[in-house]
Amino acid sequence: MAATATLATATEPGGAEPPAKRRLALLRSGKALTGVLIFGSFVLLAVIGPYIAPDDPSKTGGPVLQSPSADHLLGTTQSGQDVLSQILVGARTSMLVGFVAATFATALAVLIGVTAGYLGGWADEALSMLTNIFLVIPALPLTIVLTGYLKDGGWFPIAVVISVTGWAFGARLLRAQTLSLRNRDYIKAARAVGERPWRIITVELVPNLGAIIISGFLFTFIFAILTEASLSFLGLGSLTTWSWGTTLYWAQNSSAFTTGSWWWYVPPGLCIALVGASLSLINFGADELLNPRLSPAARRAKRKERRAAAAAAAAGKDGVR
Repeated sequence: MAATATLATATEPGGAEPPAKRRLALLRSGKALTGVLIFGSFVLLAVIGPYIAPDDPSKTGGPVLQSPSADHLLGTTQSGQDVLSQILVGARTSMLVGFVAATFATALAVLIGVTAGYLGGWADEALSMLTNIFLVIPALPLTIVLTGYLKDGGWFPIAVVISVTGWAFGARLLRAQTLSLRNRDYIKAARAVGERPWRIITVELVPNLGAIIISGFLFTFIFAILTEASLSFLGLGSLTTWSWGTTLYWAQNSSAFTTGSWWWYVPPGLCIALVGASLSLINFGADELLNPRLSPAARRAKRKERRAAAAAAAAGKDGVR
């Protein structure tokens, strides 16, 4: 709608870059580009990992607790299993859990939070009460209980459980932001021309909530990977499916932490940490892309204004003297 485009143009600061250039801001930001490259590497690893794994991750009989060598680049386990194969095969499961859980949780948060904030009245009260119920329920104990019954079903039920227990906080944020947007001029203009509520929500509100939605998706992604790893580490995940958390579980179960077999538990932990760091860097770039006031050009313009103001103040003091 024209009202949205007019508002977007009006809110851009004077030093902001034109929209065509701002679309490339994510790739021109050093932090965001680093995050995209790291995360893209893990996505590629999840796709081709099982095909390039040097061995079956469950195969035993090799050298026991061998440190990294030419034959086994990340060493072997207490049963002679190849750690590199476990990392490569487990990447797909961990990344799939993160993606599925983040997608479902973000969809629920958008559906419930934006609808509650826009409709108001009894619908807002009912959806807010549902959100508050999920907020006060301890997420980790509930996840442990539910996955205890579903751990033999593979990674998908675990991802669904994580999404069901992790959407409420994002819905709360989206509701609060929607409450501040629903009385804006472009929303009133959309109502005045007779647009239906579902179109106002999907076309007018959701695009203007992009920063919060993307941030929530990225946060839920790494939260899901960490939760799956924690459940597997505690022996509550699907131990028949290899993931980074499963590798950590068997390392802990075989006392790798106390015997100094660092090559068994450091690689999966490092992979989880790198994925989290890459998503944080991407989030910084997304903020710059979706909020013109955070773009590099806007920050440079503000710095120039501050320097000019400081120079003018200094010149004024010299004139008084």
